[in-house]
Amino acid sequence: MEESGNTSKAENEQFIKVTENGPYLVTGGVPLAEQIIQVDSDNECHGWQEGKKYAEQESYKLCRCGKSVNKPFCTGMHAVTKFKGEETASRKPYAEQAKTYEGPELTLTDAEDLCASARFCHRAGGTWNLTEQSADPEARKTAIEEACDCPSGRLVAHDNQGNAIEPKFTPSIGVGKRPAGRERMDRCGCGVASP
Repeated sequence: MEESGNTSKAENEQFIKVTENGPYLVTGGVPLAEQIIQVDSDNECHGWQEGKKYAEQESYKLCRCGKSVNKPFCTGMHAVTKFKGEETASRKPYAEQAKTYEGPELTLTDAEDLCASARFCHRAGGTWNLTEQSADPEARKTAIEEACDCPSGRLVAHDNQGNAIEPKFTPSIGVGKRPAGRERMDRCGCGVASP
C-alpha cells in the first residue's frame, strides 16, 4: 500500500459493492496486491511488505465465501455452496465501540470487537503498555507503529490534541498474508473457510 497525500479524480470514482450472498464487486481500477505480515527476530509481527501485484483491471470480483479456486478472485463458488453473506458486525460508530487508554504523550482507542488477530499489538510489551509508557520516545514510536499496522482499525493512536495518527495511503486493496508458519491463523471474511 503506497502512502500518498493526493487524491485524483479517478480515486473519487472507485467503488466496492457487497453483493447479496455473493462477491465484492470492485470498480474504478482499484489496485490489488498481497500484503505480507513481516516478523522480527523475536517472532513478533512487525510491519507489512507488498507481495504479488495483480494485473490492473477496471473492475473485478473478490471472493467473499472463502471457497474460490482462484483466490482472491470470485469463481462463482458462492452459488454452488449456497453462501449466506449475513452481516453480523456492529453498525455502531467506532467512537461508541472503543475504550480509551490514556498515556502521558499518547492516547489509544481500542474497539476490541474489530480485532482481526494479526497480532501487531503484541510486540515490545503490547500497544496498551507502550501507550502508558509514551513519555519514553521509543515506546511512543512503537505504540504508533503497532496501531498504524493494525489491519482492522481496532487500534487508533491519538496525539495530545486528540488527532488520530494514521498513515495516508493511496486507495488500494491489500490481500493480507500471514508469514510462513502462521497460516493456521488465517480467517476469511465469512469465518468458515479453512486455511
